[in-house]
Amino acid sequence: MSTQTQSANAGPASKPRFIVFGAFDRHNFGDMLFAHVVARLLAERRPDVEPVFAGCAQRDLRALGGHDVAALSQLAKRWREEPVTLIHAGGELLTCDAWEAAVMLQKPEEAQTRIARYGSRPADRIAWARAELGTEALAPYVVGRETFAHPASICFNAIGGATLDARDAAFREEVLTKLRSADRVSVRDAQTQATLKRAGIDARLVPDPASMVAELFDARIRKHSSARRGYLAVQFSADFGDDATLAQLAHQLDRLGKTTGLGIVLFRAGAAPWHDDIAVYARLAACMRHAAVTIFESLNTWDICALIANSDGFIGSSLHGRIVAMAYGLPRVNIRHADAAKQRAYVSTWEIADAPGVVPIADTHAAMREALSMNRAVLREKASALAKAYRAACASIMNPQKPDTP
Repeated sequence: MSTQTQSANAGPASKPRFIVFGAFDRHNFGDMLFAHVVARLLAERRPDVEPVFAGCAQRDLRALGGHDVAALSQLAKRWREEPVTLIHAGGELLTCDAWEAAVMLQKPEEAQTRIARYGSRPADRIAWARAELGTEALAPYVVGRETFAHPASICFNAIGGATLDARDAAFREEVLTKLRSADRVSVRDAQTQATLKRAGIDARLVPDPASMVAELFDARIRKHSSARRGYLAVQFSADFGDDATLAQLAHQLDRLGKTTGLGIVLFRAGAAPWHDDIAVYARLAACMRHAAVTIFESLNTWDICALIANSDGFIGSSLHGRIVAMAYGLPRVNIRHADAAKQRAYVSTWEIADAPGVVPIADTHAAMREALSMNRAVLREKASALAKAYRAACASIMNPQKPDTP
């Protein structure tokens, strides 16, 4: 029996019931970091609390630097009548539907089987997802007051929903109804804030929780460092994997290697389905002429953070690759292939004016050279400002019964 299950099965609580909830039940290093950030700040501000970590499914990701995660549906059965405090830890939760959530919780080979079986059959797809997740919710990572009979508090911490307006009416209404029932709502980008404002929901604007990684966890991250230096940390999702796109990206990275003298280290920010694929990285490496190209195989959250922290800069499609680079005051560029709405929304809200943001692959070399030329003191000042802003804003989430302050 997992430690989370043992905790959830415990008798009457002597301490407040706190659930830290999010999409850290599958491998995505950004979501996994949220749980660590919220837990550390809870420990600072609420030493009386022993949080339980929950997602849509029970998973134990401790071997990869994550948490032992309980299934919220099971906690809801056990704690239905208890005064639970639930904190959504962060991330693009407002736009993840049940089908997407259920597929991303599968092993890669199982995900392909489910996509082949249900992907083109909407009714069967929904039925399978609901059975898999144990909930009828259209947006399973968005939880309001409906799940527990007498919740003490429901909080949303630095969440995103950059494409919420594009979802169908039923999905949007479910999300908005749950948000209206919450005690605290903060969002990580101005686009999501404006969307909620139009729906009559006032949400505080705060940086992403991963802005805190250097301040809170630098000592831990440094223990995961290797002797490798003089490289760019590069990541991209599996949808970059067609031959033409890989050839274009290889050309841009070869140019960067030649003009900067830096190595290229390819890493995965997420290994869940619809994230990153090491086989695609191997194909890219085979296309490249630059001699110093390495594929970083570790999926440990802290190894990934250390790889970025010790790099000369980050290039990739991952928003949290960028945010960890921001936290360490490093040059960063996001590249786009298809949808990059959440990346653009975050960059437009928090990035330094005129810093390279989200660029097409063809502009990778030029954008990264521009990023590398930026004043490092300015980059470090931005890192400090974002961490300070998040720490100030999180007080009301950690103490939800206290009045909020802007």
